[in-house]
Amino acid sequence: MADNPGDRGERPARINPLHQIEIDDFRRDRLLAALTLILGAAFCLGLPFALQAGAEFFLPLTAAIVIAIALVPLLEWLERRGVPSPLAAFLALAAFLMLVNAALAIIVVPATGWFARLPESIPRIQSNLAPLIDFYSTLQTFVDRTLMSVASGTEATAQAVAATTPTSVVDYFISAAPAAAIQLFFAVLVIFFFLAGWTRLRKGTIRRRGSFDGAMQTARVIQNVVDATAEYLATITAINAILGLVVALLLWALGMPSPFMWGGIVSICNFVPYLGPIVAAVLLGLGGLMTFDAVGFALLPATIFVGVHLVEANLITPLVLGRRLTISPLLILVSLSFWGWVWGVPGALLAVPLLLILQIILQSTGTPDLAGFLFEHGTLTTLDEPRERINRPETKQGG
Repeated sequence: MADNPGDRGERPARINPLHQIEIDDFRRDRLLAALTLILGAAFCLGLPFALQAGAEFFLPLTAAIVIAIALVPLLEWLERRGVPSPLAAFLALAAFLMLVNAALAIIVVPATGWFARLPESIPRIQSNLAPLIDFYSTLQTFVDRTLMSVASGTEATAQAVAATTPTSVVDYFISAAPAAAIQLFFAVLVIFFFLAGWTRLRKGTIRRRGSFDGAMQTARVIQNVVDATAEYLATITAINAILGLVVALLLWALGMPSPFMWGGIVSICNFVPYLGPIVAAVLLGLGGLMTFDAVGFALLPATIFVGVHLVEANLITPLVLGRRLTISPLLILVSLSFWGWVWGVPGALLAVPLLLILQIILQSTGTPDLAGFLFEHGTLTTLDEPRERINRPETKQGG
């Protein structure tokens, strides 16, 4: 007859309730992490299409917020000198608009004249490219047909452009599409009200934290975003302005018409990493072919820019920025392709500042542990303190 465990004074095996609690907590953490990842993936998949569909609203809003963040140091500098917040916001916005107006006056008005001259310059471009085209005789017919179609298609456009060529920046904005004017006005208002209420908004956000550590963390994140964004945009703007000025002076010495227009184009294109310099070199090559007769001399403006850009990209910019604002080239390419697909050229201009802001926020607040969710524990661990309180009595009993 088998002995009963109770007859030997032994207790039947039982599951440790503390161990069962830990298993249940782990399962709940995994479930919450899975739901979080699913919702995050759905949000990431739907966000680009929402931004693209609502570009009329999201693009000027995003651009205005990025510009306003970059203007915050100037706003705070004025406030520290006793200037009221609304007046300081107005002065900072006015300084930015004056800078943009000067850039447009240098670039847009001369560029319309170049565009109007494009049809009559096509024979010169074809003549300059003839020695190169002779090496590819099989493409000669295709090139001729393409040039003829471009010439015939742009004659009417050139006449309309010549008839409506703006003589000032004011004329340019008056002739612009109403939708673009409305978006510009909306962006200006967003920048002004953002700057005017910046100090109150920052203090309110910090005070609403539930603890001192949370308030300090929030203040640190806000300050890091403002400092890094403003420093990056101010540094890159200064570097690009100097680059454009150097290129403009070299083109002036070469005899290129409208050298400061080309310098402005170079400066703006250089805000877009990798792709912008390529576009600038192509435009300078086209401008050289429209201006000079010899093909070697016509390609000299693009060659000058490429040489100056190589010095800037490999020596000046790394020396000035250093390792403080280092961003992975892969992330820059992904950001450029994403925002360029969503919003086109304006999105490409905003790609690096948006990537920088996102990188600073993630560095300060932490990133989701996807690998931990897949191979180890859940990404959400919310019961660490209750487990310690549960395990503490057991430790004392064992002692």
